Parts: sequence; structure tokens; C-alpha cells
Amino acid sequence: MADEWRRILTKYVNQLNQDEVDYRVRTEDSVVTDLDYLIRSGERKHKLEMWYRERGAAPVRCETKARLIREIEHRAGELEVELMLLQKIYYDKGGARHQEQRVDQQRLTLLREGEGWTVSRVYQPVPERSAPVNVASIYNQDYTEKAGPSRPYLNHQILGAGGSQRSTAYRREDAVLYADRWWDSFNPEFAQFEVDCTSYISQCLFAGGAPINYTGKRESGWWYKGYVGKQEAWSYSWAVANALQLFLTHSSSHLRAEIVDRPELLQLGDVIIYDWDGNGAYQHSTIVTAFDAGGMPLVNAHTTPSQHRYWDYRDSYAWTENTVYRFFHIADRF
Repeated sequence: MADEWRRILTKYVNQLNQDEVDYRVRTEDSVVTDLDYLIRSGERKHKLEMWYRERGAAPVRCETKARLIREIEHRAGELEVELMLLQKIYYDKGGARHQEQRVDQQRLTLLREGEGWTVSRVYQPVPERSAPVNVASIYNQDYTEKAGPSRPYLNHQILGAGGSQRSTAYRREDAVLYADRWWDSFNPEFAQFEVDCTSYISQCLFAGGAPINYTGKRESGWWYKGYVGKQEAWSYSWAVANALQLFLTHSSSHLRAEIVDRPELLQLGDVIIYDWDGNGAYQHSTIVTAFDAGGMPLVNAHTTPSQHRYWDYRDSYAWTENTVYRFFHIADRF
């Protein structure tokens, strides 16, 4: 019995893999009977085809590895499974071959029908739309930078001092190296957030030499101390996308940035923050780690781990027609 549903699972992953780069009508029967999913999948394939065409790019192939996270048998003949999907996507642009990677998760319901199995439901989590708990109050507040002395990062002996008052260069290459080192895992020296995109970006900025602005108040500055006396000790701007964009928009000392109006103006180590609904509450953060053959930024991110992903995220399940971007060019010196 297990071998039977595992074969269907393998076929499902193969079809999912093909759909990522092949937008023609499928010639073989789908193993999925979830009509909502089939409609969404067809729409997604059409959007991807148009997206690549508009970029002047052409998808070449996709390599998908699936790992079974858990399985739950609800009753005889019905099974729920959670999958982790690691995808490598190759595409051509301007005569160059590009590769991006991302890690997604899905939850499937499998049903036994007669002698075989089908995928009766596909649930696609969209963690990039999530926000950390208990920080909604900062989404619409006015930002006021609290002036005060900056103190060293608690574990400065591990990653280097972050509180120097001397002018220092932003080491963009170091920020990118850190981003590529940890794009699909977590640095154990830092707290692991369920919604981790902004904490990851903050770590990259710090690795590039961005100075900690320690105020001791979570609603101001940009700082991290981990857990102190079993209490969380980091600023909202360290771990929450909307708070980071407020900080970068208004900061006049320590970590600073300039808002630019086009992605082409960004450099390695710069930051893009995303408002999926266009309502002023930013939900996702990425860092520029490469450029495609046309000079457009490619980014790394967490929450949905991604490496060298095209900057506009139109392949994301979180993206909507209302998406607003904020492009931050990080200061060359602090």
C-alpha cells in the first residue's frame, strides 16, 4: 500500500517539476483531482510564460527534489502528507545561463480510489505573506528615531564588533557571502523566527559591517541581543519587514539607506522590501546577491528560502497585481 501512494507522490512531483518550465497542455493525465488547484495551476503556468517573455528570458529546465516531512493517516484510504520541495530552475537570458533555487512546502491529501491513489487536495502555504505575532501595532505608527549611544552587539566576539563609532565602509561582498552561506539554513548564533526573512536580511547587513544602533527599546534603533533573562532582546526593525523599511526610510545615523525608484539602480548588498497588498504594510524583505545578463537584480531571502531569485517575485504565490516595492540603496559608509 505504501509503495502505491509513494508512486503517485513521485508522479505528482514530476508533473510539478515539468509545469515550472513547460507551459504546454499536459499530454498525460494529471494525478490531481483538486479542481481549484488545477485552475490555479493553469493560471500560474500562463503567468509564468508571460513573465519570462517580458523579461526576455527562456526557462530551460527545472530540477525538483522532494522530501517527505511527515505523513498522517486520517482513516483507511486517506492520507495527508507534507512535502519539502527544493527546486533548481535554469533559464537563459542574453546568451547567459542562470540558475535560481528556492525551497517550498506543500501539504497534500491522498485518496485511495479503486486500485489506485489520487491527490485530492493540494494546500500551498504562503509564508511570505505572514507577519510575526504581536507586532501589528508598529505597522502604522509614526517612526521617531531615538538618539543615543550605540553599544556593542552581545556576541561581538563571534561575528565582530557592531558598535564602532568610526566611519566604516559597507562591505557589500561580505554581505553577499553571508547571504549565500545561509540562504537555506539558519545561523545557530541567532534566534530562529518562524517568519525569518527580515532577521536574515539584518544578519546579512551586519555581516557587511552595518553598525548596530542599540537603544534598548524594541520600537527604535536597529539591534539584536538574542535572549536575555529569557526575554526577547531585539528591535522590531531587526526582525519585521515593515519596521525595517520604516527604519531605513528615516534613519540618519548608523545603518542608513537611500530610497531609489528603479531596481536597476541597486547594487550588491542592497535591500528590497515588498508590500503584497499595496496597503502600506510591508511584509517581505530580500537582499541583492547577483544580477542577470540584463543587469536586473537577483535576490536571496528566507521564510521561503531563495537564492538568486528574480527581484520582482512575480513567480511567488504571495505576489499580487497590487504589489508595491521599496528599493533601498544601503549607504557606502556608515
